[in-house]
Amino acid sequence: MATSPTDRRQARAVRLGPRSLSALALVSAVGVAGFGWPFLAPPGSQIGAHAQDAPWLFAGLLVLLVAVVAAAISESGLGPKAVAMLGVLAATGAALRPIGAGTAGIEPMFFLMVLSGRVLGPGFGFVLGSVTMFASALLTGGVGPWLPFQMLAMGWFAMGAGLLPGPDRLRGRAELAMLAGYGFLAAFAYGTVMNMAGWPFMSALASNVAFDPHAPLATNLARFVAYCVATSLGWDLGRAVVTVVLTLVLGPAVLRALRRATRRAAFETPVTFESPRQ
Repeated sequence: MATSPTDRRQARAVRLGPRSLSALALVSAVGVAGFGWPFLAPPGSQIGAHAQDAPWLFAGLLVLLVAVVAAAISESGLGPKAVAMLGVLAATGAALRPIGAGTAGIEPMFFLMVLSGRVLGPGFGFVLGSVTMFASALLTGGVGPWLPFQMLAMGWFAMGAGLLPGPDRLRGRAELAMLAGYGFLAAFAYGTVMNMAGWPFMSALASNVAFDPHAPLATNLARFVAYCVATSLGWDLGRAVVTVVLTLVLGPAVLRALRRATRRAAFETPVTFESPRQ
């Protein structure tokens, strides 16, 4: 049976209001600074002298800001039904992450983040990506100074899927092709962003590709590209391929299930209580 336009509009669980947009912009700006400070700081800057402290400082700040974003988004309409959906999807994503333990990029949770962000919208996607990464870290014992960076990067990853065009009209093979293409590119983007979180702090291990605080921007960019190719290209390619394959194979069924659950839950329908008859 065909889906009505009204039902399709209900697929967006969270609408970002002004406060949510402001909080999301703030945490994203801090995240960009946290990831990209090696390219933003001028050559010879003394910021490199605090390299050992930076991961913990950024970790604490990013955790707080992600919490602010989650609270702001919840105020914009993330009701009990949406919270339940968030819990189910986050638990599923956290359970999928240990499969393959990241070996050769076999990380099936990424395709679920793409499809969930597509159906449930960018605000829900950002919260889902962050919460899923936090839950999976608790499950696998991966808690450390890198965790806030992972939460933010995964939030961006899922949010981007919710910002793709045609959420109410595009369906079928065209939508699957778009989601698969996004998943392929975003998988590489996720790996590249996470490389930026650790690359400045490995200078003693590989001087030819390490961050040099006294070098110009072009030199550090070349070093960073060499670092990515040498350390993570294979994993990023594996993650991208797995995401594409799972999206194309399981995408139709998962998208139908998510849209059906969203329509039945009617997240944005206000809850009213009838007064008892006298």
